[in-house]
Amino acid sequence: MAQKFPAGFNFDMAPNRRHTNSLKWDVADGELPMWVADMDFPTAPAVRDAIRQRAAQGVFGYTVVPEAWYAAYCGWWRERHGFAFERDWLIFCTGVVPAISSIVRKLTTPGERVLLQTPVYNIFFNSVCNNGRQVLESELVFDGEGYAVDFDDLERKLADPQTTLLLLCNPHNPVGKLWDRETLARIGALCKKHHVVVVSDEIHCDLTAPGTSYVPFASVSEDCRTNSVTCLAPTKAFNLAGLQTAAVLVPDPVLRHKVWRALNTDEVAEPNAFAVDAAVAAFTKGADWLDALREYLFQNKAFAADFIREADLGLRVVPSQATYLLWVDASSLPGSVDEAVAFLRRETGLIVSPGAQFGSGGASFFRMNVACPRATLQDGLTRLRDGLCAYRAQA
Repeated sequence: MAQKFPAGFNFDMAPNRRHTNSLKWDVADGELPMWVADMDFPTAPAVRDAIRQRAAQGVFGYTVVPEAWYAAYCGWWRERHGFAFERDWLIFCTGVVPAISSIVRKLTTPGERVLLQTPVYNIFFNSVCNNGRQVLESELVFDGEGYAVDFDDLERKLADPQTTLLLLCNPHNPVGKLWDRETLARIGALCKKHHVVVVSDEIHCDLTAPGTSYVPFASVSEDCRTNSVTCLAPTKAFNLAGLQTAAVLVPDPVLRHKVWRALNTDEVAEPNAFAVDAAVAAFTKGADWLDALREYLFQNKAFAADFIREADLGLRVVPSQATYLLWVDASSLPGSVDEAVAFLRRETGLIVSPGAQFGSGGASFFRMNVACPRATLQDGLTRLRDGLCAYRAQA
């Protein structure tokens, strides 16, 4: 039976991205990349229409940020996430990672410590270490089914006078955790108590399971609002990373001025010719497409979890409520997960992310991107099953 797609959007179809200068797909013929957090689906029709209209002008000079951009962000978070914030809290930036790196440089000094709740997005480590700061890890507690914050460990490390910044991932990548309001409030209170600023990366916030939503960190309490910087973007949900469009939200005026200076000093606060129009279209006209996408993505996640369980590979998919990423417990495999991941690529062409790159607690896991047509996912899972069977046989 043909699959039915909400609102008429067909996610079983995707363009061939090989030989298109794609970071994800610039791999050898026969390899199947399922690693970087980049979807294979074209973006929402409304976004493509906006880009076509902008391209038709034919002139791509310097671009300003119009009121429509501010209104689009404010409207989306108010209507979608129940968080009303002021227009002046927003600053345009070219991406979440450039913003984080700039903020690290501005709000900390060389040698100070930036706290990460690991396993966590691996590029956080780059933003800290490349700027001469020290990574301090507070490992999340894994009970075999899900993750929680070790608050005793967290407070002990926040209390270190050398710890001046916490990078929070909300929702959490790679484990797919939706932090609840109580957890975020405790984190915010502890950070305020110990004079540690929170930078909350909320780039995956619109990729929650159907019927669920995330809690914006700055919406939780006065402590969270006045002591935080939030990084927002349409790039993950609408597959726009190559357009370099994002925002930073800073409610506190003193902190906002520092962040504004950081972004402008590093020249990451000016939009390219398509960045504004794409974001406005996504947040004002893309809701139906996004809802259909979320349904498809979480069907993919369920399909993958069922396949892996039925294949009896000794793997366990960690249940998650957000992102299109599978976080898979591979601790039962012989040898290291790094070795198994390398074997998979060499013998089957399947490329997934070894968990060790996400920091403490990640070494026995791998991450797999399922934001692709169902046929591609089936191919990847078949390679995973056959590859790991061969890996076990030769171990």
